[in-house]
Amino acid sequence: MAGPPRALVTRAAADLLTTLQGRHGALMFHQSGGCCDGSSPMCYPDGEFIVGDRDVLLAVLDVGPDGVPVWISGPQFEAWKHTQLVIDVVPGRGGGFSLEAPEGKRFLSRGRAFTDAENAALADEPPLTGARYADGDRPAQRAPVVAEAADACPIPARRAAAVQG
Repeated sequence: MAGPPRALVTRAAADLLTTLQGRHGALMFHQSGGCCDGSSPMCYPDGEFIVGDRDVLLAVLDVGPDGVPVWISGPQFEAWKHTQLVIDVVPGRGGGFSLEAPEGKRFLSRGRAFTDAENAALADEPPLTGARYADGDRPAQRAPVVAEAADACPIPARRAAAVQG
């Protein structure tokens, strides 16, 4: 069994990425690890952020002709490897240098813990590092677009009842 994609993108975020691709060309994400950028997915023109040998490619999002790679640092991947990231977009001003900042929107990572079965399937797939990517390795497929973040990260029933009540 092939494991699930480690990152997905919502339709709203994919639409914004398509707009940004029209202005900037090929794009990439690097999932920030905190400090000045918080823990935001930072969107750059592809190649503007230098990917390190130990960085990990979570997925290539199925947006545009080249897709949009989503990278994370190796140490941060070790902490988050049991989590699927869902790149979404919300109103507001994003972090520093991310391309969506002038749009009045910001990209946001939502997360979902993988199931035991998904973790077992992913254990058989070594992460694709920057070094392997530089040597020409590529993922077998692109990560799909989901309609809404809740399609990938459902709100637990207890919390949903509290929100509605």
